Amino acid sequence: MSIQTTNPATNKVVKSFDEMTDEQVEAAIEKSNHFFQEWKKTIYDERAKVLHKVAELMRKRKSELAKLVTLEMGKIIAQAEWEVDLSADILDYYADNGAAFLADKKLNPESGEAFIRNSPKGVLFGVMPWNFPFYQIVRFAAPNIMAGNTILLKHASIVPQCGIAIEELFKEAKAPEGLYINLMISGKRSTALVSDERIKGVSLTGSEGAGSSFAEAAGKNLKKSVLELGGSDAFIVLEDADIDTAVEMAIEGRFNNNGQSCIASKRFIAVAGIADEFLEKFAKKIASLKVGDPMDPDTQVGPLSSEDALVNILDQVNRFEKAGAKILVGGKRAFDTGAFMQPTILTNLKRGVPTFQEELFGPVASFYKVENEQEAIDLANDSPFGLGGSIFTKDIERAKRLADEIDSGMIFINQPTGTQPDLPFGGTKRSGYGRELSELGIHEFVNKKLIRVS
Repeated sequence: MSIQTTNPATNKVVKSFDEMTDEQVEAAIEKSNHFFQEWKKTIYDERAKVLHKVAELMRKRKSELAKLVTLEMGKIIAQAEWEVDLSADILDYYADNGAAFLADKKLNPESGEAFIRNSPKGVLFGVMPWNFPFYQIVRFAAPNIMAGNTILLKHASIVPQCGIAIEELFKEAKAPEGLYINLMISGKRSTALVSDERIKGVSLTGSEGAGSSFAEAAGKNLKKSVLELGGSDAFIVLEDADIDTAVEMAIEGRFNNNGQSCIASKRFIAVAGIADEFLEKFAKKIASLKVGDPMDPDTQVGPLSSEDALVNILDQVNRFEKAGAKILVGGKRAFDTGAFMQPTILTNLKRGVPTFQEELFGPVASFYKVENEQEAIDLANDSPFGLGGSIFTKDIERAKRLADEIDSGMIFINQPTGTQPDLPFGGTKRSGYGRELSELGIHEFVNKKLIRVS
């Protein structure tokens, strides 16, 4: 079976790759496990040098790597370049701070001496998605390599060249063989690897279905897992918000990455009094967005990642409409060629119908008008997901109070849900568990060993 790069702007196959054989996968696991016995003994400075070098190479090759992202999954080129920069920043962040994050923690027992020492677990297996082909990888790999673990990585099948490029960056950085290995295999073969006793921990970013099967396999084999799954972030606009700023932020929050982000703002909730003004301005902005070639710097919305993704979200919009929703803007395929969709806004959505709970993964916004802040909070929490969310108001203390009432892993005030190296990332409910980035991210896959001196 082959794994293909298909340009979603044209729906044409660009390149094909053969899957690894079972024997090649076995050799990769054994190589990673064998090298771990050496890597775990290295000092932090040696690990940091590798990460810094990979970061340096990413910045040096930014244009080339960004074009690869745009070719394989359709991200507009400026955002692809930003992703490469962010990925390099994450590598540097853990190289600079990892040793301090993992330093021994002294305890204060009633007598004697005691401390916690962080030690690596071993070979880790990551399964990562296509929507951020470099960022998703380094936020898993960088902290865990710094902690002394070794990495096996199965990338999404629609971005094989990005997967290959990351492994090549490590090779060019003179990383020891076995530290980071790209597994060119299908998703169906991934879950089976979780049972391999040489693999000591697993992490997956992807769909609920994939996360559920992965977690089941990890639990059955008594292995630590981290899951980052779907999201349906609420974007709450209160009556004292700066409406023009909120609209600009709503466009950024919904249509970044062509709307294909787990932390995208997806449900726009505005209170009576300003709801009509917000909707009018928001809809006008959405209608004016330029859809087109993601390599063109003037393009604001590129194609979805694949024809299948486009067909899926068009079907969702159709089912939402049949359930009573109104298509205020867009709602159709944008062009005859390529996986392009018109930027879309849905209104008149009804709670209690099956479609209400679905995540819309594409350039489609849903809008709700509510009477007051309590109704806004209740609506925000009426979701199986709990990844991020936003509150827009000039009263920061009020926003902090409301943030406590929202069931999610992250709340941003006067800003869409975002990401940066020094902020923890993760969710609750069906959005998964565990944390990535910041100091928290480096502690997920270490053994916190108590050492006690009597």
